[in-house]
Amino acid sequence: MAQTNKSAPAVHIRRVLGPLHVWALGVGIVLVGDFMGWNLGIQQGGSLAALIGLWIMGSMYAGQVMMVSEMATVMPEAGGQYTMAKYLLGPLAAFNVGLMQVFEYAMLEAGDVIVVGQLLNSINPGIQVLPFTILTLLVLAYINYRGAQATLTLNFFITAVAFISIIVLLFSTNFWDPQATLLQLKELTNGLPYGTLGLMAAIGYSCWFCLGIEGTAMAADECRSPNRAIPLGAIVGLATLLIGGTVTWFVCSGLIPAGDLGGSVYPLYEAALATGKLYVFVALFVGTILSCLASANGCINDSSNAWAALSRDTLLPNLFAKEHPKYKSHYRAIIFLLPIALAFAMTGMLDQVVTFSIFSALMVYLLTCLMMYRFRKMYPIGSIKRTFTAPLYPLLPALVAVIVVCGLFGLHLNYGINLISGAVFYLLASLWFLKRRAKFLDREHLLQPGLEQWGKPKWM
Repeated sequence: MAQTNKSAPAVHIRRVLGPLHVWALGVGIVLVGDFMGWNLGIQQGGSLAALIGLWIMGSMYAGQVMMVSEMATVMPEAGGQYTMAKYLLGPLAAFNVGLMQVFEYAMLEAGDVIVVGQLLNSINPGIQVLPFTILTLLVLAYINYRGAQATLTLNFFITAVAFISIIVLLFSTNFWDPQATLLQLKELTNGLPYGTLGLMAAIGYSCWFCLGIEGTAMAADECRSPNRAIPLGAIVGLATLLIGGTVTWFVCSGLIPAGDLGGSVYPLYEAALATGKLYVFVALFVGTILSCLASANGCINDSSNAWAALSRDTLLPNLFAKEHPKYKSHYRAIIFLLPIALAFAMTGMLDQVVTFSIFSALMVYLLTCLMMYRFRKMYPIGSIKRTFTAPLYPLLPALVAVIVVCGLFGLHLNYGINLISGAVFYLLASLWFLKRRAKFLDREHLLQPGLEQWGKPKWM
């Protein structure tokens, strides 16, 4: 235990972050959802289905943020849902959550690059998308390989520019003047053409507006006041995304016919073209490119960190946990995951990539609901000190789980083969873990920071 005593304090690094930093962490990687992917909900269920789905999924994410905030602020180490699974459900669940987070971000990264390549191709058909896709991923991987400390700050700035470009598009339509507005919602929207099933199909894609906001809990150890910064920063970030998503739907639906909007690769950019105003076209072109690159850059960082965490905790071979001797980056994880993201990006099939990313995220959300029940059972109110308590328990995780299941069912309506393939992939990965990897698991090392604080969890 002497080694444990020495190791535990190392987890608590400098507490310098406040609510604004948490907001930036959450919104920075997620805002790209306004620029692409969300409109697949219109293709599946119609215009109103996409809007209703946005607010239903917004409610789900509010529940996720509150549950994760309660658990993350008392965990003995950072890591979000992966750490929670490790302490509450055991190694197999932690392995799956970590793997799902890796593919959630790797697929989002591939989708970002697909959009950028096709956008440039729309400007100049002579541009070859494939070489640009490869070059973009190589450059972003190299930036992360070098461990550039300014990357996150740069992403914050890029996010602000991208959000401003959405506001520029909104005001360019003269939305406040019924006589002069460019918006034609009545003529271009198509309501709920597929009824309730269409709404169910759209709900899954509506989470693209907010996908990843719950990851703000990973910053708990670095916050000056986690009980204030995590829930406040995350809720304000979620509100920002809901406002941005509603504005995006409003403007795009008023400028582009529903039939065209549902299949667009870059809906906000096409909405800018529909205004016929050069400055709006330039603003949205820049905003789309920057938001996609910033998101892809952050995804490389997040997916490599998750892969390295699995390796560091002996859930994977320790080959990938090694840091670069000079740059302190998880360079082996970055190099290993690069061809995976590249292979999916080279397909050019945005809907397939988006579907697998959403499926992986929804599975993590479902496990989070289970973890919340497990957490309250293992550590009832009053048994340990909490800095934030999620309301409406036990109803909250049940409602969140119902929405998540609806999202999975909706995805199944049109992409059933994809979901079955994804489920089989995670099942085979679990079997590999149980048969080949579990015997090498160092359980004491896995939970080293928390053993002294909580003792052995019930699953050990």
